[in-house]
Amino acid sequence: MYNCSRYLIFFQYIGTNYSGAVKVPPHHQQGKKGVQNCLDDAIRGLRPLNPVSTFISSRTDSGVHALSNSAHFDLQRKNDKPPFDEETLVKALNFYLKPEEIRITHAYRVPGDFHARFHAQSRTYVYRIALGVSHQSLGPLTESSLCWFLRNTELDVGAMRDAAALLVGTHDFSSFRAMNSETPFKNPVKTLEVASMKPGSSFAQEYFYRKTQFWELTFKSRSFLYKQVRRMTGALVAVGKGQLSVPQLKELLEVQNSLAYPHNLTAPPHGLFLTKVDYRDADLQSSEKLLFSSGNQED
Repeated sequence: MYNCSRYLIFFQYIGTNYSGAVKVPPHHQQGKKGVQNCLDDAIRGLRPLNPVSTFISSRTDSGVHALSNSAHFDLQRKNDKPPFDEETLVKALNFYLKPEEIRITHAYRVPGDFHARFHAQSRTYVYRIALGVSHQSLGPLTESSLCWFLRNTELDVGAMRDAAALLVGTHDFSSFRAMNSETPFKNPVKTLEVASMKPGSSFAQEYFYRKTQFWELTFKSRSFLYKQVRRMTGALVAVGKGQLSVPQLKELLEVQNSLAYPHNLTAPPHGLFLTKVDYRDADLQSSEKLLFSSGNQED
């Protein structure tokens, strides 16, 4: 007899039409659903014996995208059928996700004490910027909801990199967190491993009639505060525009007060991508051993 199996899945989504990564209660669904609602529905399509509940590793806001978010869930099949193998599970879930802009990319069977959120070692976000476009409607259609269009034709990249270097390391990032219901209970001290900027690319860059330059800002940390990445991005872009100096950004970091963050500086959600959630190799290796040693195949 087979008991519940726990799975870790990695999934991607275009966040434009979702309220965010986490579940929206049914009585609040007059508008957009959460990505988690769609994942739960897809898992229910597999007709498990147990109640379905996914645990998302990384919350993203409404309009934010992901190339690789992750979640875990438990699944017990009917009639004592063996657990799904990785390939079958991915295909089955994607079948039920066809109407959505959500796709499963990988799946692992993991031990029962594995937790997608708490076992994550780091998360990486990339924020995409396009220069020289005065309004979103005038940019390449392929990028319309996938980057932040700026009318500026250039930014002071050197100053932005100097400012980004100040953010790297362990700091109290209170000035870069927005207020929400969880704010008072979360430790504002985070260790930012990476804050970098490099030229980006786009299919439209070579073929679009208007010359558009793309840039990518990358941030990596074990965890982030609410809207921290979008606030850091907005501040760095302000430095690039000459609206903030590098010393002023340093002062903003050191004052450790969310109310000190300048009004209307937060970058919009549609340029932000969660690109990677890292786990220890040992976690995934043990997952692979657990999956394949049981010789599980769909029947």
